[in-house]
Amino acid sequence: MGASLALLTAGLAGWTTWQVTDHDGDVAAPTTTVPAAVVAAKSAPPPPDPPAGFTVLAAGDLLPHGPVVRSAQGGSDFETLLSGLDRWVAGADLALCHMEVPVAPEGTPPSGYPLFAAPGGLVDAVAAQGWDGCSTASNHSVDRGYDGVVATLDAFDATGLGHAGTARSEAEQAAPQRYELERAGRTITVAHLSATYGLNGLPVPDEAPWAVDLIDADRIVADARRARDAGADVVLLSLHAGVEYTEDLTDQQIEVTHAVAESGAVDLVIGHHAHVPQRIEKLDGGPGGNGMWVAYGLGNLLSNQSAACCDARTSNGVLLTATFRQDHAGAPVLVTDVGWTGTTVDIAAGHRVHALPDLGDGEAGDLSAAELVARRERVAAAVRDAADHRVEPPTPTGPEPEVVPRTAP
Repeated sequence: MGASLALLTAGLAGWTTWQVTDHDGDVAAPTTTVPAAVVAAKSAPPPPDPPAGFTVLAAGDLLPHGPVVRSAQGGSDFETLLSGLDRWVAGADLALCHMEVPVAPEGTPPSGYPLFAAPGGLVDAVAAQGWDGCSTASNHSVDRGYDGVVATLDAFDATGLGHAGTARSEAEQAAPQRYELERAGRTITVAHLSATYGLNGLPVPDEAPWAVDLIDADRIVADARRARDAGADVVLLSLHAGVEYTEDLTDQQIEVTHAVAESGAVDLVIGHHAHVPQRIEKLDGGPGGNGMWVAYGLGNLLSNQSAACCDARTSNGVLLTATFRQDHAGAPVLVTDVGWTGTTVDIAAGHRVHALPDLGDGEAGDLSAAELVARRERVAAAVRDAADHRVEPPTPTGPEPEVVPRTAP
């Protein structure tokens, strides 16, 4: 005759008694008493997944004018020029730069304004400092034609850097750059898109109509949605747009960012091109209706521009930091905090790049105390007060991201 378990309560507090009975209800075996805590532990639901978080760091234009290249020993020592940002880049979980110009194709020399081409050493230095990838769509993307596009992406691939905005094939154009971060025992995927307003009147190469992504709000939204459908938890968009040397926004900047925010498909917009810092704000919309942050222009990270040639504000750039959080597996990954940090280039000291909070209140390098105050004030006035001013670098929250190769050309 079969038997079953019956649960009885014992006289001792905190204990549970089990009896084995036959199908007629008669006791078939002695009772067994076990702690109630053991029974409760076996029947309790599993603990919730821990939250996961990470920070993204983005920076202004890498614009290697001829004097910059000379300060970098002809292109072999950009590491020294950029070293002032070492701890900021190292502190970020995902660090993204903006490569304003193509790399010089093999067998051709670097060049500056008006048709730029960077030494390959710039890409090597960016990778060595710890950047994970860059946006590459800009008004200078085809300064060296399709060969320059290929040389740039080949150089990025050779150093393990991600890239978004230019492509060597139609298949590569259709593939966003993806980064995978392992956090709290799960993988969070970040997709990066990039597009430019134009190409300085130069044509998109006839043999490669997919070489550069041009700004089209409908296409950007479609690409962002396709990236999410393919598994992206976060979509970042780099926009190369606006008018140089002004904090004023163009109609295109406003219309495109608002359309993207309304779509709910993009988490954060990172802007470039003006060569001066522009405002940071949070727009309505965004994923889940939680809003979408936009940094319209991050100024210059490295260039030879200054008041002497262009505008005093071109000596400055912005490090944008965005903190993301996922409460548990399967939950949306949302931006919880955005901050900014001013940067500057000390041209007289050999184009040395610094985060302004690191320079203190006195003279630093070839910059006087009064000039440092002026540069800090210019950045603060441009970005405004929607985002927090960050004076210390972030701290890594886990292992470095995996750069997922785009579709092979």
